[in-house]
Amino acid sequence: MVAAVNVADLVGHGYRADDYYEVGREKIREYARAVQDAAPAHRDEAAAAGLGYSGLLAPTTFLSAVAMLANRRLLESVMSGYDVFVQTDQVFEMYRPVLAGDRLTSHVELSSVRRIAGKDLITITNTFLGPDGDIVQVMHTTVVGITADEVGTGISEALEGVIMHDVDLSTRNTAGSVTVAPPTGSRFSAVTRTRIPRTARRFEEIAAGDELPPRTVRLTRGDLVNYAGVSGDANPIHWHDRIAGLAGLPDVIAHGMLTMGLGAGFVTDWLGDPGAITRYGVRLSNYTVVEAADAGIIEFAGRIKSVDPETGSAVVVIVAKSAGRKIFGLATADIRLA
Repeated sequence: MVAAVNVADLVGHGYRADDYYEVGREKIREYARAVQDAAPAHRDEAAAAGLGYSGLLAPTTFLSAVAMLANRRLLESVMSGYDVFVQTDQVFEMYRPVLAGDRLTSHVELSSVRRIAGKDLITITNTFLGPDGDIVQVMHTTVVGITADEVGTGISEALEGVIMHDVDLSTRNTAGSVTVAPPTGSRFSAVTRTRIPRTARRFEEIAAGDELPPRTVRLTRGDLVNYAGVSGDANPIHWHDRIAGLAGLPDVIAHGMLTMGLGAGFVTDWLGDPGAITRYGVRLSNYTVVEAADAGIIEFAGRIKSVDPETGSAVVVIVAKSAGRKIFGLATADIRLA
């Protein structure tokens, strides 16, 4: 199978999502539970208020679920010819905390296509704006587009039999369905970089080379199904054995974004103020296999790579391993401290 259009020709095309997304109080709680993030600010208004927030604070990777909704038009109708997308990189740039009740508008842009080792690496940029027009967060998601010719035979037919009812694999529109509409004249909100963080650690208490307390996480098939439902990521390689095998995988694997959410929670649990992260970036180098009869195990470790006395900020390097393999290639979190 070949793509219906040359994806590289679509770089720069974008659109504004048809409607705003209202961040729900219970959705924040559901997402925090799905990524095993126990920070009180995601669940309790009083705890959030104690950190200076006017409502429940969304977890670091929460807007990835919103992006799933906004990006469907691009993935299902325009980037045709691919049967499976596998995530490789993700970057979150935070400019204002995302709170319950926020109404956010998403702009979607196909910002880059690179061909490496015969595969298309496609980067989609989501820019989220608040009602005032200020940019709240920017996300860059890089995926590999895989066709049926590159994986097991019969994957297209198998997908038709298991994919959720609201996903239309038969749509094969062209680039004409997309209009170029990047946000213009918007400014980046300064809130995340100017508010006084209320972290459990003070800047003068940390130093380059300090290690974060390690954390071990268990993931079962139930966790994967729950995350799929909460996030909207219905890719069956995360819950269907046969599809995972046809895609060339040894078994069902955990969502890359789920492992990133766990990694973000690992950092914010130590930090104490989840809204004190200004940037979070992960390159996925491997995956976590989750067998039907046993849990997948992820071990997180971290250390402070550098500190900046002028801004009271630091960079944390995160290491994640599963079954002895590093599942994060390069993963860093830029943080601010009290």
